[in-house]
Amino acid sequence: MSDGWIFLIIFTVIFVARIVFATMFFHAVLPDSDRCPECDTPTLRVHSRGWNLLMPWFRTSWCYACGWRGLLRHGHLTEAPTTLPSKVRSHRR
Repeated sequence: MSDGWIFLIIFTVIFVARIVFATMFFHAVLPDSDRCPECDTPTLRVHSRGWNLLMPWFRTSWCYACGWRGLLRHGHLTEAPTTLPSKVRSHRR
């Protein structure tokens, strides 16, 4: 085998390994809930045909409070509040 082929194989293995390790790292860093990583507000799930088809183990999300868009891991969802805010409570009387 020539030196060119050996270099090409080693370079390809290093390139693919770098992509695999980076993906594993970013998967571990992403939160596993529906909370925004910027402002800790519950996010809304949005349908993105490209991302959902390419990486189905992630959840495409959008934060209505700060406008953050990105990917989160599937995990537990934030429960709806059981009490009404004070402004809503005062108008219902």
